[in-house]
Amino acid sequence: MVQNVAPVMGELEPEDFHLLSGVEQGMRFSEYVDRGKLTDFSRLSEENVDYRLDRCEDRGLVERKTIQYEGFKLTFEGYDALALHTFVERDTLEGFGAPLGVGKESDVYEVQSYKPLALKYHREGYTNFREVMREREYTADRDHVSWLYTARKAAEREYEALETLYPDVSVPQPIDTNRHAIVMEKVDGVELSRTGLEPEQVVPVLDLVLDEMQTAYDEGFVHADMSEYNVFVTTQGVVVFDWPQAIPTDHENAEELLARDVENIVNYFRRKYPAHVEAVDTDALATALTDGSFESVAEYSV
Repeated sequence: MVQNVAPVMGELEPEDFHLLSGVEQGMRFSEYVDRGKLTDFSRLSEENVDYRLDRCEDRGLVERKTIQYEGFKLTFEGYDALALHTFVERDTLEGFGAPLGVGKESDVYEVQSYKPLALKYHREGYTNFREVMREREYTADRDHVSWLYTARKAAEREYEALETLYPDVSVPQPIDTNRHAIVMEKVDGVELSRTGLEPEQVVPVLDLVLDEMQTAYDEGFVHADMSEYNVFVTTQGVVVFDWPQAIPTDHENAEELLARDVENIVNYFRRKYPAHVEAVDTDALATALTDGSFESVAEYSV
């Protein structure tokens, strides 16, 4: 299990971050970086490299393995430390708070700045690396792909989508990004999957979600992973989050994935609120989202 690295940040010295950055550089070429190459990658002396390796290994930031050579790689905690250090240096963050959500592909924490924000660490590829490599097209053109690269590309893709969509689409406001991490607006709401809507709220909330999907399509993106777990219900409406799998609307599979998103979200409402959501022609509904003619799901009942 990946642990919160914030408590050890105060113990780390500038040279520790030079060492971690050197391991990061070496992992572009191999999973484990040869100890002998770390002096060049980190620009530290051999004695200092040894000292820093021991310090970082004791804190769970690097992992050692003896193969044909003595090799080291970053743990996710080590990668987290590098991103967090950069955010602090940029004055993006001032403090670290409690976890907001821990999942298979991301960990989210509350952080402090001029207001409470959310820090999301992408974890793609850490536990199911081969599966992610098969499914995520942004790893397809790389001969050597580490989980660092996979997670960083997921963060880049999500940040790009958020920057494009905000504020026209109700998504968390993006603040900053580095490596595999994104700092964004902290949303005060309840996940749709855990929300019990009143009968009179059911169709209006579904309409709000579909309307955000329509606006996102108009702005150039399909979420491509839409579900009840990627929507917050707030006092102002809904917020759609988790965009790392988003694809541009000119992608060859964009309409197919939009139709899948529509089917997923409509079917969730039909399962949970069968007395209030009738059977829907989801294909016609998806077409309406693409041409901008959607107004209410009630128009597509069958």
